[in-house]
Amino acid sequence: MSDGAGEAAAQGAAPVRRGAVAFIFVTILLDMVALGVIMPVLPKLIEGFVDNDTAHAARIFGLFGTAWALMQFVFSPVLGALSDRFGRRPVVLLSNFGLAADYVLMALAPSLVWLFIGRVISGITSASISTAFAYIADITPPERRAAIFGRIGAAFGAGFILGPALGGLLGDIDPRLPFWAAAGLSFANALYGLFVLPESLEPDRRAPFRWASAHPIGALRLLRSNAVLAGLSIVNFIAQVAHVVLPSTFVLYATYRYGWDSKTVGLTLAMVGICAMVVQGLAIGPIVRVLGERKALMLGLCCGAIGFVIFGAAPTGPLFWIGIPVMSLWGISGAAMQSLMTRLVAPDQQGQLQGATASVQSVSQLVGPFLFTLTFSYFISAGAPLHLPGAPFLLAAVLMVICVAIALRALVATRTAS
Repeated sequence: MSDGAGEAAAQGAAPVRRGAVAFIFVTILLDMVALGVIMPVLPKLIEGFVDNDTAHAARIFGLFGTAWALMQFVFSPVLGALSDRFGRRPVVLLSNFGLAADYVLMALAPSLVWLFIGRVISGITSASISTAFAYIADITPPERRAAIFGRIGAAFGAGFILGPALGGLLGDIDPRLPFWAAAGLSFANALYGLFVLPESLEPDRRAPFRWASAHPIGALRLLRSNAVLAGLSIVNFIAQVAHVVLPSTFVLYATYRYGWDSKTVGLTLAMVGICAMVVQGLAIGPIVRVLGERKALMLGLCCGAIGFVIFGAAPTGPLFWIGIPVMSLWGISGAAMQSLMTRLVAPDQQGQLQGATASVQSVSQLVGPFLFTLTFSYFISAGAPLHLPGAPFLLAAVLMVICVAIALRALVATRTAS
């Protein structure tokens, strides 16, 4: 890796501030709970605006998802660059206050247009999650980043377990009540940070804001500035595309192949979340200490590939469940990769790095759903040369094997450079 950037990153990191790490954990947890709370009711709310035409509502819901991902693509690097210039604290706090106001707007939305505007704003303000990861890079020594990133990653799993459950309960009372709950959570989060969160990026470590590096295409230049960073970024993108197979086809696949009802699907998703939380919160630190970041990355990618093969090949539901703990070990690779990438840029580029990474990940949200749903549809159709309902998961496994090959090449370059 670049010696200057690596040394700067190592010297720039402050000792871990436990209170600040706890706040970032709570920030991401509440953000994910707030996003999850509206998941069960947003499609129904859209349906209500189109005279309960489910097919029309499904198309509009897809448009909402695309718009949200597009805002993430555009604004993640912008907010990351702003945090490099003005500090992490103001960006995180303004985003939380903005999310609270946005959920109020959606709760009061009198028409589909206003609801769509609210969803667009949500995509913009939620892009600050990349700034939260930059905050962790600021306050954590390089050798501890993988473990801390893993703990922060556990907040995502917890949020996606708690949020939809809470949203479903509140939505039974009133379909707009989950939006008010999300607004309250985001506002409480912002107030908590206002009094608790210290700034992590000192003024002498900040970088001037340059639009050339803040827009999505410009931000990608940072990812191409180093051969190792470029390789890891490609691995990250392909792995994120593979990951989309789960939210885009799992419910369709499980009901079609195994005949599961909504209760079984929900319990299986809860099992996925719990296993992911255990790995992210408890296993990553010890595994990285024993294996090191490079081997931990490879282990996680291989487990992801094996897990997808089990999912796609399992003829029965219980055999599918065997793949869940294997798949959960994939989470090791994400934290290890994040840590490796933060070592390759200077302290005043951490926000730009996280913004560019989040922007790349958002592209996967645009590509993945079409890739896997069309694959699933084709291989269960009468015209398919082979009836293979597990084809989307097997395709995801192939993508993970490609990730392993690219990561091996990048890690050899890392070792050579260092």
